[in-house]
Amino acid sequence: MQNIIPLEQDNYYHIYNCGINGENLFRDEENYEYFLRLYDKHITPIADTYAWCLMKNHFHLLIKIKNLTGFENLSGFKKIKPPHQYFSNLFNAYSKAINKRYNRHGSLFERPFKRKGIDSKEYLQTVVVYIHNNPVHHGFVNNAADWPWSSYATCISSEPTKLKRKEVIEMFDGMDNFKYVHQQKMELIEVERFFDT
Repeated sequence: MQNIIPLEQDNYYHIYNCGINGENLFRDEENYEYFLRLYDKHITPIADTYAWCLMKNHFHLLIKIKNLTGFENLSGFKKIKPPHQYFSNLFNAYSKAINKRYNRHGSLFERPFKRKGIDSKEYLQTVVVYIHNNPVHHGFVNNAADWPWSSYATCISSEPTKLKRKEVIEMFDGMDNFKYVHQQKMELIEVERFFDT
């Protein structure tokens, strides 16, 4: 039986999951866009995002659960639920929309969604690079910059964003090193010591 770790305030997590039985989660461009809109609605209020990548049949997120202590008593603020519930709400809302759009039934995502706590700067850097290079590892592109459905382009951009871009670039001691590290061949064996995918 899988040991499910709780999502706790002020902690970093690698959240990832795939379509049930390897089924595609994203069939066309509007699916990716809709998932990101739902993500902003459900997750941005309770977590900061440091990296993300959406693939056809799976996704990866690097988040830090916000400290919302004290907000639960503010007038007009909804009762705060456990963080995992916000992710469940995201996946349920997306699944319902996909089921309706493509005339399908049942679950879309594997359950429960996978999560790994991150407890060191080295691990944090590794997860950022792994997430951005996921399309490279799977042979869809040759360079992380070529995949349109990840936060890599946002990291190297100067456009306004909710992504914790400044903090991510600082993890790598600047933009030049951020780009350099992402261009290096990452050994999957080295990465897998941190988490199973």
